[in-house]
Amino acid sequence: MIPLVHQEVVKHHGWMKDEEFADVLAIANTLPGPIATKMPGYIGYRVGGALGCVNAVLAVILPMIVVMILLLGLFSRYRDVAWIQGMSQGMVPVVMVMMGQLAWDFLDKSRLALGWGVSLIMAGVAGILIYWAGLHPGLVIGALLVAAMLPLTKGKVTKEAAQ
Repeated sequence: MIPLVHQEVVKHHGWMKDEEFADVLAIANTLPGPIATKMPGYIGYRVGGALGCVNAVLAVILPMIVVMILLLGLFSRYRDVAWIQGMSQGMVPVVMVMMGQLAWDFLDKSRLALGWGVSLIMAGVAGILIYWAGLHPGLVIGALLVAAMLPLTKGKVTKEAAQ
C-alpha cells in the first residue's frame, strides 16, 4: 500500500516531495498501529486540515470494513466446506508468526527505550497478570499506556519541586 500512497501523493498530485514522504513514512513506522491509516491520516491533515484527515482515514478503512463484512459473511455461510476449513486451519500458523514478529518488534522498541531489564520485567509482569491472574489484556495495555504518560523525574529536580 505504501508504494500506491507514494505514487498518488508524490508523483500524481504533488502534495509532498520525496524527502517529506520519507519523513512521514519513518515517523509512521515508529508509531503503533497500522501504517495504512496513519500515513493517509497525516497526509490528509496536511492537505485538508482536520476534515482532510477524517476523509483520508475513512477512504482507507471503509472499503476494508465492507470487504471484511462480506468475506466474513461468505466464510460463515460456507464454513462446513472442507477446503474452507483447511484454509482457515492453514491461516493459524501464519497469524501466529505475524503475532510473534509483532511481539518481537515491540520488545525490541522497548529495549531501545528502556533497556533489557525493564523491558523483560514489564513483559513478565504483563504475562503473569494476563495468564495467571486472568486479567483482560486490554486492561493491562491500558495500564501500561497510562503509566507511559506519567512524567518521570528520575533524579531530576522539576521546576515545581525547586520552588
